Amino acid sequence: MFLRIPPSLYHPRFRLLWLGLMISIAGSQMQFTALLWHIRELSTAETAALALGIIGLARLIPVVIFSLIGGVVADRRNRRTVMFITQSSMALMALILGLLTLSGQIALWHIYLLTALQAVAQAFDLPSRQAITPNLVPAEQLPNAFSMTSIAFQTGSIVGPALSGIVIASWGLSYTYFINAVSFLAVIYALIRMGEIPQTIDPAKQQTSGLQSIKEGIKFLSERPIIFSSMLLDFFATFFSSANTLMPIFAKDILHVSEIGYGWLSAGQSIGATAAALVISQMDQIRKQGPVLLASVVVFGVATILFGVSTVFIVSMIGLIFMGAADSVSVVIRNTIRQLRTPDHMRGRMVSMNQLFFMGGPQLGEIEAGIVAQLWGAPFAVISGGVGCILAVWWIAQRWPQLRAYQGEPAATPAAAD
Repeated sequence: MFLRIPPSLYHPRFRLLWLGLMISIAGSQMQFTALLWHIRELSTAETAALALGIIGLARLIPVVIFSLIGGVVADRRNRRTVMFITQSSMALMALILGLLTLSGQIALWHIYLLTALQAVAQAFDLPSRQAITPNLVPAEQLPNAFSMTSIAFQTGSIVGPALSGIVIASWGLSYTYFINAVSFLAVIYALIRMGEIPQTIDPAKQQTSGLQSIKEGIKFLSERPIIFSSMLLDFFATFFSSANTLMPIFAKDILHVSEIGYGWLSAGQSIGATAAALVISQMDQIRKQGPVLLASVVVFGVATILFGVSTVFIVSMIGLIFMGAADSVSVVIRNTIRQLRTPDHMRGRMVSMNQLFFMGGPQLGEIEAGIVAQLWGAPFAVISGGVGCILAVWWIAQRWPQLRAYQGEPAATPAAAD
């Protein structure tokens, strides 16, 4: 039995963006994997956990400061133009990182600063990038489009870390950054070829202040408990289960593998996520979305615990693969819920608020994991995080029964309240 072509890929502009993102994400994941290894190389065994945790702080602060502003920009400005600027800026930061490394002048503060500057660009890029998807495919194909976006992300997250280990071992760290800089050209080329994208911009809202627009977005979210609870679920899951930041310690000090083994460990979650996303892309719909969403996050927590207790490479890979598969199911359901229940002129702000949750969670989690690992060891940090993730699911299921009962029926209109 052959896989059918997902319906969202029949739309040329979405297909262009999808292919461009897959290449760009592979480069970005290659760079991030190399960054963690680079930090481990530039720090001592005693300070490595804390040094790795600080990278989360460097990525978090720009998100907190600029995310909501990025949402307003995505709703008030041409999203395609915004992406031109952000993608070009991130390419420049990657190029500078590569040049500093090649020259031998790189220091930890360079890595933190350039990572923070890239995070500023990402804070503006993501609201426009996610909000533009409903402008490229019909509403009924959004779940399929998001599953394909997940496949693009996870495929890039497999190829990037796997290649990162090979490139580091063969050519050196600087070339991972150069390759990432070039990979951004794929999205820029796609944006050029796509042409103008239809977008709803409310002229009346152009006259309101940015602060008023942010308040409108917060009010919109507060009145929709299903959207808010799904965001909160994402925040707690990623806050407690931040295993990726400590991956160099697990690879080098616990599993005793080389750079190539480290690259495959870093790709483990994406292998599982891609497999799950491929299955979802062949489904017409996901039934009982609320219970499935909650169950997937529980599986994520259990798999995190498995990874934390393992001292064997293959067992660690199995834990990571199940983490990725569970996360992929969760991502597709969450994105579908949010986009279908949000009007076009509000999507940028909705995505920007979501960005605070789904990026704030893992970045804060990286800091928390680094501190806990510094005090009690990396395995304890990961195992306790998995337990915390499961407890968070239980609390959210009790606090918001609407999410527990949600079946996945589309709202009467995109702006319908829960």
